This record gives sequence, structure tokens and C-alpha cells, in this order.
Amino acid sequence: MESQRSHRIADQIHKEISALLIKGLKDPRIGFVTITAVEVTSDLHSARIFFSAMGSESEIKNTEKGLQSSVPFLRRELAKRLRLRYTPELQFQWDNSLAYGNRIDTLLRQIKTEHTDDQGDSGEN
Repeated sequence: MESQRSHRIADQIHKEISALLIKGLKDPRIGFVTITAVEVTSDLHSARIFFSAMGSESEIKNTEKGLQSSVPFLRRELAKRLRLRYTPELQFQWDNSLAYGNRIDTLLRQIKTEHTDDQGDSGEN
């Protein structure tokens, strides 16, 4: 039962933080951010919020710092909107799965190109 509750709370946190980001936080370090997942512990005391962002590594780190500095504001807003007895501690973490997937796609295309080039060279002999 607690598992279902933590999933429900995670979904609510995901929706509320996404809405708050759409309205725009005033921190200039926070660029275009997408919340990809939220994991809440079974005791509901902690939530890890995974995000993806566009930009270089330094821009992503700045975005993460901006999100971390907005945690007190976000917790206050979550407390108002979700009416929980205890609002979880929030921790933002960059979700590198998109970058990882893009890297794999690039490598697969490179291998395919090299394989096609190799077949073309051996067919001419």
C-alpha cells in the first residue's frame, strides 16, 4: 500500500513542479528544463527529481544549481498545493539518459557508416 501512495505522491509532485517551472522561476540559471521522473521514498521524507535540460555541461550544472537554490520556494508551494503532513526534502538530479541515448545513436550510425564503407571497398576488388 505504501508503494502505491509513494507513486501517487511522486506523480503529484511531478505535475506540480512541472507547472511551477512552466510559470517560470525567476532564477536566470534555469533554462529550458523538463522533469523526467520523480522518486519518493516510502516514508515520503525525500524526493529525487530527475530533470533534463538543453545546453553544455556547464549550463546544465548552472541549471542544477538554480534548481537546488529554488528548493525552499518549491517545498513551500508543494506544501500549499498538496496538503501533505510532511513535505519531502527535494533533490534535483540531471537525467543523462537522453544524452546517453544520443551517444549510442551516434555510435551506431558511425559503425553502420564504417561497415558500409568496408563493404564498398571489398566489393571493388
